[in-house]
Amino acid sequence: MSDLPSAIEIHEEGPREGFQFEKKIFPLPDRVALVNALSHTGLKQIQVASFVSPKHVPQMVDSAELFAAIEKVPGVKHTGLWLNEKGFRQASAVENVDLNGTLLFYASNAFALQNNGCGADEMRRRQDDWIQLYDGAGLAISSVYIMTAFGCNLQGEIPIEAVTENVRWVLERFGSNGRSMPAIYLADTVGWAVPTEIERRVGAVRELAPTARIGLHLHDTRGVGPANFYAALRMGVDLFDSSVAGLGGCPFAGHIHGTAAGNICTEDVVFMAHEMGIKTGIDLDGLIDAALLAERIIGRPLGGRIMHSGSLRQFREAASFEKHA
Repeated sequence: MSDLPSAIEIHEEGPREGFQFEKKIFPLPDRVALVNALSHTGLKQIQVASFVSPKHVPQMVDSAELFAAIEKVPGVKHTGLWLNEKGFRQASAVENVDLNGTLLFYASNAFALQNNGCGADEMRRRQDDWIQLYDGAGLAISSVYIMTAFGCNLQGEIPIEAVTENVRWVLERFGSNGRSMPAIYLADTVGWAVPTEIERRVGAVRELAPTARIGLHLHDTRGVGPANFYAALRMGVDLFDSSVAGLGGCPFAGHIHGTAAGNICTEDVVFMAHEMGIKTGIDLDGLIDAALLAERIIGRPLGGRIMHSGSLRQFREAASFEKHA
């Protein structure tokens, strides 16, 4: 497949991924200001914070207070992340959290052990418990994530079968028994993907689940995030996670030379999409303003390109003015 989608959907993860990744705990009003700025750009979903152990992730200790302070904008979902039932119960008790039913799988056994204290097979088995928990809460399952779907710093190369066996598990439980098929996300958790592997693995998932919506959670760890985004577009993928100003990364990735780049940058991929005639529903200028705000809050230059170079709008306007002057 090589037809570009006419429109794509982008889910913003910067407020959670970015601030969770930082060693410093940033003031609550600053994080509220960033979420509020993003909420007025046309983004339809923003992951605000996580409900996890304050011992392991002290940056998220005030997640409930953060959600309580943000502005609720009509049409914008403000979501959270949890990894266990305690976290889910905490999120459920906070009024401004828009709950999403999400299942988590791992293609890497070593990464699953490090991240969750259990192997990939046990993690997959536990998802049956999550299905029951979400059913009990009346919450539809909207997405499944297959983490480390392209490679793993701990385990190395990930065979494509480690991805497709998780897809088969999903197909056994959804689609044929009255349950709606959730979106299947392939996550490049530690930045191993290259365009050819985007094509191979998206193609393999589509072959198994031709009616499922496929999403990608891409990182720009090694500088090929934009190329991977384009390869995914050419495969017809229309659902992406990204982070404003390129915030975030994986705190458990074990990068060799310090902090690596984070997720693919929201304003950069929005710019690419718009220049290719693909609709996003997002105001790029407003997004650039939010990225610059994120940079001021973090207090160091961030990795986004368009936030520093600007879009082409002002140059087109200037050229048009000269032409008609």
